[in-house]
This record gives sequence, structure tokens and C-alpha cells, in this order.
Amino acid sequence: MSPGTPTHRTRTLALAAALLGLAGCATNPVSGRREFSLVSPAQELQIGREGYPAVLKEYGVYQDPQLQAYVDSVGHRLAKVSHLPDLEWHFTLLDDPTVNAFAMPGGYIYITRGIIAHLNSEAQLAGVLGHEIGHVTARHTAQRITQQQIAGLGLGVAGIVSEGFRRYSDAAQSALGIIFLKYSRDDETQADQLGVEYATKAGYDPREIPSTYAVLKRVSERSGQRMPAFLSTHPDPGDREQRTSELARQAAAGKTGLLIRNKAHVQRLEGVVFGDDPRHGYFEGGHFYHPELGFEMVFPSGWKTQNGHEAVAAVEPDQRAGMQLTLAEAGEQSPSEYVASLERGGKVATARGEPETIGGFPAWAGRLLVDLQGGGQGTFAGAFVRKADRMFEIVGRSTQPGDVLEGAILASARSFRGLADARRLAATPDRVHVVTLSESGTFGEVVPRLGPQALSLEDTEILNNAEGDEPVSAGQVLKIVRPGKK
Repeated sequence: MSPGTPTHRTRTLALAAALLGLAGCATNPVSGRREFSLVSPAQELQIGREGYPAVLKEYGVYQDPQLQAYVDSVGHRLAKVSHLPDLEWHFTLLDDPTVNAFAMPGGYIYITRGIIAHLNSEAQLAGVLGHEIGHVTARHTAQRITQQQIAGLGLGVAGIVSEGFRRYSDAAQSALGIIFLKYSRDDETQADQLGVEYATKAGYDPREIPSTYAVLKRVSERSGQRMPAFLSTHPDPGDREQRTSELARQAAAGKTGLLIRNKAHVQRLEGVVFGDDPRHGYFEGGHFYHPELGFEMVFPSGWKTQNGHEAVAAVEPDQRAGMQLTLAEAGEQSPSEYVASLERGGKVATARGEPETIGGFPAWAGRLLVDLQGGGQGTFAGAFVRKADRMFEIVGRSTQPGDVLEGAILASARSFRGLADARRLAATPDRVHVVTLSESGTFGEVVPRLGPQALSLEDTEILNNAEGDEPVSAGQVLKIVRPGKK
């Protein structure tokens, strides 16, 4: 959960009929063919444009202007040689630890710090961005929306709190839902081809691209690690590494002077945050600490928890209850005044509770009756806590209002208190450190002698796309991860 960001209360996403409009035909920029589509090019632009601020709130922008500028420069170099060179392209590096990259219609390309840390050359970065550009130019999202008839089915992500707390426009909600759409294998094959084509036209050596898929495969096969988000939404249409190797070989044939820029790329990664950033909050069991916002609280024992940029969430194992903590846009109002304003504004039908003090801070705790968008009403329990200039909203819902699970939600909300532990307040993240080797040997021999490291040797091998018995030489640059503290 990041400081200073407004609450994201919507987790049920649906495409509005007004957004999709009437079915028609549009010309595919890549194939040149007219295609039946429920989404026009103008509507693609609207989805991407309105989804942009929503994505930034959900994931956060990685605060490194030089690295952002680097990603942007490589992206625009590729976009100029794409099938839509005149589109207003946007390339954004997200502050997210997952290994992922994704595209939204209208020229909006996103790449995470998690995946860029695993890339070992500028040409590899070009391959990833070129692949995502290909999804846009070939209108793959519009095709998926049309083929799956999402206008009727809706785009959904399971939610915890109320549909009644609505934040984003229909277009923005649709854009967020699109992130979770899976492309078809044919789409992936075409995006691979376009990625190789665009990278080569932009002057990059496409023979660097296949090794990117080798790294992604190793990450997904790593024992105890979840599949990279990139692979979960970009299904492998076959042996991607072998197939892109052949595409790259054909594209590079007869060409000279193609760019790789591995050393320069790796050096740009010095200091990049690796993994979860504890400054934005972290769990130890059910105990949550947030150094930047200066608070801690205890979530119900045994519940599944997740910390995101917009919300901290917890769900009972059998999904009979859930809760989330967010920041509310309450101005200078007291907790009681804010609850009253929710009633006046119709966001809450009825509020039953009392002012109280939680963790030494002014608060309001009780139950809220909320009108749901699908009809009917829902009962939510929780608290609003004023800490300095921020209002913390802690609300949850049980399938059986008034039961022990609802009691657990209220008890958790009342555990909120200021974080006073100096050690936890000074928490720092793990970071990528670029090392120039002073000795030669095998990777497995040399790397363990490079000082304290946050990753295992195997994970460091994956980070560098290397093997333990691979020879390395003095003067070579490698990436290791230095441990932070918390």
C-alpha cells in the first residue's frame, strides 16, 4: 500500500455498452484486412487513455526518472518502425515486483521493474516491448473482447468490498479488467513475429530475444515460485525459445551492425528495487507494518493477506469473509464527519456506530449498510481512523452479518496503532547491485565470494541467465541483489 494514493474500492469490472457501441468493422493495421469488431479504434484509444491513471494507481510508477526515460526511448524507437508509427505511444515502468509486461489498446505499454531486472541487454528489452507493441498494432485486445462477447459476459476480478464504493469510469474499469485477459496462442505467435520484426527494424539484434523466454521459463519452473504474470496472460504457443530463434535467425540474415548493448543495460539496473518493497508495507504472519505511513495492525489469524499499492486485503480461508484497508479522500473531516458525509452523499444507506479512540487516534467504528450496484444491500463492518492528515478506512464483510468473522474484522480494525519501532521504520528494500568481476572462474565459484546477497545462487543464476558451471571472466559485469533491512 503506497502513501498518498486515493482508495480503490472497485473490484468488479464490467464493460459498458456505451463504451463498446454498435458492432462494426475496422481495418487491422497489420493484416490490412477488414475485421468484424465490437470495439472501434476510437474506443481502443478511450480504454487506454482512461485506463492509464487507473493502472498507475493500481501498480504505481517506479520512481527512477533515468530508468523511465531509458524504457521510453527504447519503446519509441520501436514504435516508429511499427505498423502504427503515428499513434501517441506511452511506455511506463511500474513499481511492481512481478515478472510482467502488458499492453492496453491505444498505445499504452507497461513493463514492471520485476521483469526489467531479469533482462540482460537492451536488445532483450526491445524484444519485450516489441512483443507488447505487436499486441496493440494487431488489435489483439479488441479481437478478444469481440470473440468472448465481453459486452455481455463482463470482465471480472473477484472483489472483497462493495460495488457500492465506485471509483473508476466504465472505460477505466474495463481497462483494468483487460490486464487479466489471456491472449490466444495465435495472438502470441503473431506478437512474437512482430516483436522480432520491430526490434530488427529498429536496429537491435533479434537473436537476443529467445534467451528472454529461457529466463521466463526458468522463473516459472523455479521451485516454490509462482508463474510469472507475463506467462499467465501470454500463453506459450509452443517452444517459444526455439521458434523465436528461427524467426531471429531469418530476420538478422545479411544484416550488420545490429545492437545488443548488454553491459550498458545491466549498468542501468544499479540500485533497482528487487522484490517487495517493505517501505510500502509488509507482513510478518498476520501482523502488518507500514514504515512510510507509520502504522501497524493485526489481521485475523489464518486469513490470506495481500499488500497492494491501493489496498491491503485479507480473506478468510473459506472465503466467508474479507476485509481491506485503504486511504480515504476525507479532506480535514473527523471520522464521524466523514461517515456522515458518506450518508449524505448516498454512498452509505445507514451508518450505525460511535466515535471512539483507536491506537490513540480519533476514530469511528461500527456497521455500514450499503446499496449494491447489482441490487439489494450489504452490511459492512469496520472503522475510519484519522492519523494526522490521512484517513484510514478499514472495512470488511462477512457472509453472515453479526457472526464471529464480523467480530474478527472489527477486532482487527481496532488493532490499528502508530508504528514506533525505529528498526521497522527504517526498513529498506533489497536492491540490484552491478558488480564488475575482479577474477575469473565459474559463475558458481565467483558469485558466492561477492559479499552479502539476498538471493540464492540459483536465483542469481536466473537473474543473469547463467548456469553455475558457466565460465565468467575478470571485467565482466553481473547482477547480484544486496539485502535490505526490516
